[in-house]
Amino acid sequence: MNETMTIIGVLIIGLLLGIFFFGGLWWTTQKGIQSKSPALWFLGSLIIRMAITITAFYYISRDHWDRALICLIGFIIARGIIMRSTKVKEINETQQ
Repeated sequence: MNETMTIIGVLIIGLLLGIFFFGGLWWTTQKGIQSKSPALWFLGSLIIRMAITITAFYYISRDHWDRALICLIGFIIARGIIMRSTKVKEINETQQ
């Protein structure tokens, strides 16, 4: 039971990291296009998103490759969720 809770927790953390990373990328793209200095937005966002994501993966997977794999699965699932949710918004905007 304890191992199952750990797996579920790591999967949820992976989902949250993916939502943070890819949602942040989408948000940065929206803000960067409208900005006078888009390079600063993209570079700053990349550094912040990568630093937080890599640090979280490091602490989660410390000496446990299976936790790293489960976290990565959650991260990839979150990518699909963000892609689907932002694509729907773009389609709705172009049809109006």
